[in-house]
Amino acid sequence: MTLFDRVFGGNDYNYERTVAAIDQAIATYGEAEPVSFPDTAYSLPCYYGVTGVKINTLGEMKAAMDNIKSMMTRNNRLQDAFDSGIASALCAEFLEALKYLHGATPYTEPEMGHLTDAFVRNLGVPLVTGDIPGVAVIIGGAEKPEDTVALVKSYQNQGILVTITGEGIKHVADAGMKTGENVRVCPLGYEMQSVIHVVSVAVRAALIFGNITPGDFPALAKYTMDRVRAFVNAYKPLSDEIVSYGAGAICLGFPVVSNETENMFRVPKSLIQQLDTEKWNATSLEARDIKIKITNIDIPVAYATAFEGEIIRRGDMQVEVDGSRVDCFELVQTKEAAEVEDHKITVIGPEIDDIPVGSKISLSYTVDVAGKAMQPDFESVMERKFHAYLNCIEGVMHTGQRDMIRIRISKADFEAGFKFKHLGEVLYAKIKSEFEAVVDKCQVTIVVDAEQNKALRAAANEVFAKRDDRLRSMTDESVPVYYTCIMCQAFSPSHVCIVTPERLGLCGAVSWLDAKATNELDPTGPCQIVPKERCIDENLGRYEDVDEAIEKYSHGALEHVTLYSLFQDPMTSCGCFECICGVEPCSMGVVITSREHAGMTPLGMSFSDMASMTGGGVQTPGFMGHGKQFIFSKKFIAAEGGPGRIVWMPKELKEQVRERLDATALEMYGVENFTDMIADETVCTEDPEELLGFLSEVGHPVLGMEPFDM
Repeated sequence: MTLFDRVFGGNDYNYERTVAAIDQAIATYGEAEPVSFPDTAYSLPCYYGVTGVKINTLGEMKAAMDNIKSMMTRNNRLQDAFDSGIASALCAEFLEALKYLHGATPYTEPEMGHLTDAFVRNLGVPLVTGDIPGVAVIIGGAEKPEDTVALVKSYQNQGILVTITGEGIKHVADAGMKTGENVRVCPLGYEMQSVIHVVSVAVRAALIFGNITPGDFPALAKYTMDRVRAFVNAYKPLSDEIVSYGAGAICLGFPVVSNETENMFRVPKSLIQQLDTEKWNATSLEARDIKIKITNIDIPVAYATAFEGEIIRRGDMQVEVDGSRVDCFELVQTKEAAEVEDHKITVIGPEIDDIPVGSKISLSYTVDVAGKAMQPDFESVMERKFHAYLNCIEGVMHTGQRDMIRIRISKADFEAGFKFKHLGEVLYAKIKSEFEAVVDKCQVTIVVDAEQNKALRAAANEVFAKRDDRLRSMTDESVPVYYTCIMCQAFSPSHVCIVTPERLGLCGAVSWLDAKATNELDPTGPCQIVPKERCIDENLGRYEDVDEAIEKYSHGALEHVTLYSLFQDPMTSCGCFECICGVEPCSMGVVITSREHAGMTPLGMSFSDMASMTGGGVQTPGFMGHGKQFIFSKKFIAAEGGPGRIVWMPKELKEQVRERLDATALEMYGVENFTDMIADETVCTEDPEELLGFLSEVGHPVLGMEPFDM
């Protein structure tokens, strides 16, 4: 039996059982029964991406099997193997979708099954920045469970997103490894067909970030090959079913590394036989041309971006720092070179092993930096990085910023020998590596003493207040230049952000000061200076300089962008946006929803539905992705009347922006408590009439505004 025979045999097996499963489902529910994965705007994403056709019912799914059958030609052996691999993948998707019929929830921990659109979009920024350098698809498990665990940990420690199908799930569970999206180790399912859920992630990445037209399979396959750095590690023995999935993976550009010897042959860079599984990590990274950023930090636990979302439960924590209860803060200060001793880490007060388990402690850390090119403007930029720096420590959880930080250090870290001084080691190493262009010397002082921190916190708050006063005085008019940000072009080739003081990047992570610092640290990097000397229309935020930058950095895909309009050439989006706004025609207002909100909006659309219209670098008048902070800017859709147009937001988002939005509305419209006039899901979800009734009842200012000129 040849490898081709195994691919075709697996394909036939998958096709026959899929047809049988569909027939059984129709016999139970009928052809009109809706079929879809939850929380996705792409129905059955793989079939939609490959063919351009959305499957909505069991009847449509059954009819689609004829199309899948047509992919299984057996004339040209190599191309037929690839086509059959894709056909097998589509069968797997159908089989998995059938599990979700009638609102079923087929997967329980640790299995995750379908990965939502929100999951895909949350990958956007870390994939772009290289914090997630690749995606490992592990199928099956090693003969020795500890070998599977070692492989998973090796990838996790490099920041790689790991997905697991089959026996490997049991291996990591038995070893007590944490799994889930927050630690980037995702057990998909024990059945081999569940591997389709990671393929679905790659396909949706192409649709969301790449603006690939559904049905354009050559463009889809080129995108996944060039921009989704995934690879497969398949443990022997491999069934024909798995071999057929492997052919589909290779067709999408994902090399397969295996220790299988039966009826296998080697294809350079695509099908790689590596009998020594200890070498799989190095072999896979080489095959996918993945370069790992090496960070040598002298701490007793692992350090990787994979731990950035790790949750430390109360019962698992050794100590907790809580700025809402005790005096805590984090601060960067610019000093003269003579005042800073490089790599000096000082802990004032007790170390962690002198503190009773479960204690809430007062702790602060001050990072003093010096350098000829260092500027005080960079201090707040560095401080915002602390959240990510400390969260990358295995067993440490950090939230908040400034004097409202919260840090939990796990019992497991304590047992491994982790000390407070190691927080300083991480801060020192990351500041020196990421800001090497401006920081020549760096020292860290950690204070674990309530009395000292009370006075130190008061002094730090004075620094924060002065910064805030300056930042609040910064307007788009007060600065001489804007900046581009094209970091997301790794996934969305035509998208360009224009970052201004009042309009940060739509991902919420790049402010004007961030962009300024990025440009000074890397003059040829993603943030380039955009002059603002030739204003065409101040109300729209239209500049000749901006148009020239947009055309240049989008490689001609875009010609015009306005900064303050929702209808006239709105800024594009990649897919990493924190929020999306869209026009609500009954009230002539604007609905905003956020990534965290999974429910419907009065537009009859969810976040995923709205995102499918705005991602991939396209301009969609009436819809726009943006950051949360833009909501309370006076420049928010200024051309259409400003934030007074906002009529609906999720309750959670309202609370996040309430204070600043109320202040903006009071200044612009003379309206007090404006946020209370904005409806949320407790008022209405999909009914525009309910929304209009609420707006009339509260006297929302939108009712007195001129209708949109659409």
